[in-house]
Amino acid sequence: MATTKWVIDPTHSDIGFKVKHLMISYVKGTFTNYEASIEGEDFSSSPLEVSIEAASISTHNPERDAHLKSADFFDVEQYKFITFKSTSFTKVDDAYELEGLLTIKDVTKTVSLYVEYGGTNKDPWGNEKLAFEITGKINRKDFGLNWNAALETGGVLVGEDVKIMVEVQFVKQVL
Repeated sequence: MATTKWVIDPTHSDIGFKVKHLMISYVKGTFTNYEASIEGEDFSSSPLEVSIEAASISTHNPERDAHLKSADFFDVEQYKFITFKSTSFTKVDDAYELEGLLTIKDVTKTVSLYVEYGGTNKDPWGNEKLAFEITGKINRKDFGLNWNAALETGGVLVGEDVKIMVEVQFVKQVL
């Protein structure tokens, strides 16, 4: 019997985040190298696995990116990947709640994410695709991303809450 696997289409996907800067605005970033897959047709019982190359972080500022890759934040020399493995995918009204284990550096925590299902369609070449928008929030300090700097006017340079913003398209593979 054929097994269905959905793999991420990186040319039509974006794994991003934003975090408060100077307590007044946000800095946005993305990861440019990643893999993700879903096994099976029924997403409520199919595992979603994501692996993100930590060194692929980009905020469009080379100096800031170098600092984020350092031991102050992601320590990409020691911790090459950020991973997520789903544990449940539950329908809630017109959307879904996705729970799973997120690992950043050597810390694994359960996180809950909000998912909007975009639907399925075929591209002009006959490839079956499906799409999700995934959002959520984590506290970076929960994962050992503790660096910060105090501001003269009070407050800190980098906020603790990181908003996750993911737009993904998957393409169907029949194995």
